[in-house]
Amino acid sequence: MIPCAVVASRGARRWEQGHPWIFRSDVEAPPAAPAGAVRVRDTRGRELGWALWSPASEISLRRLDANPDTAIDGEWWYRRLTAAVARRAATARDATAYRLVHGEGDALPALVVDQYDRWLVAQLLSAGVEAFRAEITDALRTITGCQGILARNDPPVRTREGLPRVVEALYGEVPHDIVVEEHGIRYHAAPHTGQKTGAFLDQRENRVLAAAHAHGRALDLFSYHGSFALHLARRATSVTAVDSSAAAIERAAVNAELNALSNIEFVEADAFDFLRERRGGPRFDTIVVDPPAFAKNRASLQGAIRGYRDLNVHAMRLLAPGGMIFTASCSYHLGKAAFLDMLRDAAAASGRTLVLRAITAQPADHPEVITAPETGYLKGALLEAID
Repeated sequence: MIPCAVVASRGARRWEQGHPWIFRSDVEAPPAAPAGAVRVRDTRGRELGWALWSPASEISLRRLDANPDTAIDGEWWYRRLTAAVARRAATARDATAYRLVHGEGDALPALVVDQYDRWLVAQLLSAGVEAFRAEITDALRTITGCQGILARNDPPVRTREGLPRVVEALYGEVPHDIVVEEHGIRYHAAPHTGQKTGAFLDQRENRVLAAAHAHGRALDLFSYHGSFALHLARRATSVTAVDSSAAAIERAAVNAELNALSNIEFVEADAFDFLRERRGGPRFDTIVVDPPAFAKNRASLQGAIRGYRDLNVHAMRLLAPGGMIFTASCSYHLGKAAFLDMLRDAAAASGRTLVLRAITAQPADHPEVITAPETGYLKGALLEAID
């Protein structure tokens, strides 16, 4: 007998309005089944399709397929993954590191897969998708012909799903260090230990945008492994790359050497302290502000906004007339409108006249579902000082 979940009208309405999640509070009758794929009905017996079922999670049901008569088997995963990979054809022309699968943005909920040259790094982020580990692994091997698949199943969300947090091979072997390329820049990715799945792939197109406007003296704050700095260095006269991690700075210097770039100065320092100490000093013609997520939850949002504002005020004051600043936030809880409000406040406080040249979001390989705001987190703005 096929397991079935019965959901309240509010849960059914979420699906009808395009949101792929149904929360535990809207499950009237949970399925008598372990984590995996289940049929979903409303309280009137109307068939709603298939979902991934996570018994321990607050997000109990994640929509898979609206057709109640389909079969969620290896062939289904193969078809859906093939479509996701095909959508990356344009990205693959300019990079050897990019996202192959972006969860709900590819109608493959709770599944993330990144490609690093000939290897893949996957994250199975719900108990429901974990139940299809074998089918997903087999499909990815067949579709991509990869040499290895690593599971970076160490995010905290796995704990909330009742799953262990581990890093392990799903297929073959994946090196600890992989040299990848994006738009002519090469860098070392660390799939076993690096941030996210080994690198910050979601800023790839923003790095190109910032570099296209780079000139004169450039500053890259929160540089990490130097990805923005490397792109800036091809156009700017000099680049100062700042990060508080000595290990990150060391890796960034290796990446600069890999690209034969000698015009980057690497500084180990707190970004806020660095800006305060240089107030009133020589200005920069190009600045990148790419901090980590300050708002980890809704309760921390107001404090995060103050942090983002102060950071941008100091950076704007260091911008030379005619200079360009690219600034970003990866905090989901700081929405697009609030992000722009924060930048308006910062610009006013800085005493500078700044004009908006571009607003950016996630790149094409990190698609955002427009009816599910939780799938959108990255936003950025390119500003020019005209005073």
